[in-house]
Amino acid sequence: MATAKKSPAAPAKKAATKAAPAKKAAAPAKAAATPAAKKAAPAARKPNAAFMKEMTPSADLSSVVGASPLPRTEVTKKVWDYIKKHNLQDAANRRMINADDKLKAVFGGKAQVSMFEMTKLISDHLK
Repeated sequence: MATAKKSPAAPAKKAATKAAPAKKAAAPAKAAATPAAKKAAPAARKPNAAFMKEMTPSADLSSVVGASPLPRTEVTKKVWDYIKKHNLQDAANRRMINADDKLKAVFGGKAQVSMFEMTKLISDHLK
């Protein structure tokens, strides 16, 4: 019976020793990839034209961000500034936005939306 217990343990040791060299082989490959990533980083990134295109906000959204045409990135920043200025993030769950009267019109009448849903609802108000 003692030999029966040793035989399952022996393959387990072999499996462990086989796994260790595989990890060592993967580590140098990962290290080799990082210098290539560092070389690509200094090149200046060109902004995506779709994000930088100026869009006109609807009447409801213009009460929050202003009526002048803005890129989507700036609209999102201004909405977040408005939310922080008026303390509209839910205290218990910071991912949720509590809408005041101006934002309720933008959010389609919803009293509370998630920050992820908010960007979708804002995009409906940009032309």
